[in-house]
Amino acid sequence: MKLIFLHGSGGCKECWHYQVQFFDDADAVDLPGHPDGELCTSVDDYVEWLRAYVQERSYEDIVLAGHSLGGAIAFLYALKYPDDLAGIVSVGSGGRLRVHTMFLEELEKAIEEPARFVKFQDIGWERVDPELAQVVKRRGVENGPAVMLNDLRACNEFDIMGRLSEISIPTLALCGSDDIMTPPKYSHHLVEKLPEARAVVIPGGTHMVFAEKPEEVNSAIAEFLQGL
Repeated sequence: MKLIFLHGSGGCKECWHYQVQFFDDADAVDLPGHPDGELCTSVDDYVEWLRAYVQERSYEDIVLAGHSLGGAIAFLYALKYPDDLAGIVSVGSGGRLRVHTMFLEELEKAIEEPARFVKFQDIGWERVDPELAQVVKRRGVENGPAVMLNDLRACNEFDIMGRLSEISIPTLALCGSDDIMTPPKYSHHLVEKLPEARAVVIPGGTHMVFAEKPEEVNSAIAEFLQGL
């Protein structure tokens, strides 16, 4: 079994620091264009890139653990290539990921005014250990506002709500109780629609619950893996 962690919009593999430390032989990837390689402009394109990535490494019995955009990639991968997967861990994600126009407009401005993007990076990391938050925010700045805007647009266009019932792969839907980006109702909806899904809501966690509450998140993932 191979556990692969997929970051969210404009993110980086370093955000999974606590998970990679905990799970032996886990692979946290940088999506293309973050910052190396060519950006994918849709969730579907990211799925195709990921399929090539796992085939090149001959990974089998894959468990995709994806945060936000990463979760969208995992779900669409499951629809297209179900035989590759043993499980899915969705962290703050769902079958549709609408993005408030305020964020898109701010990122458009930040492309012209880079200083705005440095401040934008501060959003959401208030409850994370400052040392890790600094690393992830620095990497976000390296990726740049155009990359995050690209990813959020891909999220905004993503919608597989009508196909969720087709995903029969065992799924763990994780989220923080205080997540306002993808609130717990997203995870509960996954449980309602996916035949083999269960939800775990982490008290006090936000959209970055995996970095804020690593012990609780790692424990939930470990229990899920043991049941596969």
